[in-house]
Amino acid sequence: MKESRLLLIVIVCQAFVQSLCLNSSKPNVVVVMSDAFDGRLTFKPGRDVVQLPYVNYMRELGSTFLNAYSNSPICCPSRAAMWSGRFVHLTQSWNNYKCLDHNATTWMDELHASGYQTISLGKLDFTSGGHSVSNRVEAWTRDVPFLLRQEGRPVTDLVGNSSTLRVMTKDWKVTDRATQWIRHSSSSLSEPFALYLGLNLPHPYRTDSLGPDAGGSTFRSSPYWLKKVSYEQISIPKWLPFSDMHPVDYYSSFTKNCTSNFTVEEIQNIRAFYYAMCAETDAMLGEVISALRDTGLLNSTILLFTSDHGELAMEHRQFYKMSMFEGSAHIPLVIMGPGVKSGLQLGQLVSLVDIYPTVLELAGIPSPGDISGHSLIPLICEESEHQKHRPDWVLSEYHGCNANVSIYMLRTSQWKYVTYADGLSVPPQLFDLSSDKEELKNVASHHHGVIQKLDLLLRSVVDYPSVSKMVHLYNKQAFESWRQSLADNYTQVIANLRWHLDWQKNAEHNEKAIDDWLSGHSGLSVLLRDKMVVSGVCTWVFWFIGEGYPLGEDYT
Repeated sequence: MKESRLLLIVIVCQAFVQSLCLNSSKPNVVVVMSDAFDGRLTFKPGRDVVQLPYVNYMRELGSTFLNAYSNSPICCPSRAAMWSGRFVHLTQSWNNYKCLDHNATTWMDELHASGYQTISLGKLDFTSGGHSVSNRVEAWTRDVPFLLRQEGRPVTDLVGNSSTLRVMTKDWKVTDRATQWIRHSSSSLSEPFALYLGLNLPHPYRTDSLGPDAGGSTFRSSPYWLKKVSYEQISIPKWLPFSDMHPVDYYSSFTKNCTSNFTVEEIQNIRAFYYAMCAETDAMLGEVISALRDTGLLNSTILLFTSDHGELAMEHRQFYKMSMFEGSAHIPLVIMGPGVKSGLQLGQLVSLVDIYPTVLELAGIPSPGDISGHSLIPLICEESEHQKHRPDWVLSEYHGCNANVSIYMLRTSQWKYVTYADGLSVPPQLFDLSSDKEELKNVASHHHGVIQKLDLLLRSVVDYPSVSKMVHLYNKQAFESWRQSLADNYTQVIANLRWHLDWQKNAEHNEKAIDDWLSGHSGLSVLLRDKMVVSGVCTWVFWFIGEGYPLGEDYT
């Protein structure tokens, strides 16, 4: 009898704590997800470089995760992970073209089924079939033995004047729709609502001079937003010499058109314009906060701000994402609302797949058993002794363009372990983030025991050599199907994609390289066999598994 009473008391206490966190009734849920927002800007010293008043407002009234990561540092696969709560290899979201099925169940679907009024606005980008032809072809052919520039050189573009607030008009229009809905429609609802707002900023703009199929290599802003940036706080990232770069990092740098010379002023400006774009993003977040506050809904709404990935902004001689370096993989994650602890900075490792179970727990919905994430509610609402067990690592993987092999990252409290392809044909990287925050010292050769332990842990999460083979097979089949669909137009189409400037220098060789790849005459992955710098010219010799023949050119 005493044990039964004690059990009843424990159950009642747990329910009381949970009701305090969730304010006893189902809260409204608003998720604002930007694109390419560097998570390090939400805490010191990164946040000193640009004024982000509304992110700081959320930090003061809510909880900030200092170690939040993308599960795949590229738009569509990362959003697929966020919407599904499942790792990329489980949903087979291999690139920006191959993601979730259109009928896949998301956490928004779960909320709608449980009685929430739901509305999704702006950039969703988590189902298959989108993005440019260039984007998908570059991903499919990434381990073909050629080296072609796939992007425009990163540049800046100053528009407007000191009173120009709305640079990214598309995002502002969708933000207006969201705030108008909050102000005019949400107040009449008898049930809680869930609103998702997806933004394009601070993703770089398309470089129009490169044609309609161009990628986004233009960092555009106005004097108004540049005034929010502290130029003296902008760090100029250190770059490794070409001879010391990991071969996959060099491939990424080259295909992103970043291996030529850049002045310090160019680098500083690219970074400044990027931060200015972040400031404009912050202002859109501010519009949502103001609408919630003005309608009296702020105190009954859980507000979550995050991003699909970060932006390298010339760190490691790269822009864009598609990398496991911090600038690319580290994302913001700030949550505020009823019951959420104020001013809390959390060091636990979390990732986008955790949003699915978090939102479901807020709504009182049991999480499916097949998701990869873990609810964040125990971290932001309950005392430490009530925290549920969660992994002390995060997983990120990448299978798309601008990287010539599949990449897997396991981040623990101290280490970042990055391995490639089958784990054998391409050397791994290991960074001690406790002493090397800039990730310039690959210490893999000095810590074999650490590598062995982390690789064993990684393999317990994902059989990554098998996944790499699966992606390789998919790439071949998808490309061959696409090529056949073009019939006689194939030669012209493939020669005029984003890589057209390099392709047309030796079109016959490039077509043959693809033919050899499709027929199995070239291997799955590339291994750097030799690299040397002679008279300022970097000669890269790649040896392909299975063939062992060199392919090289001189690149200035």
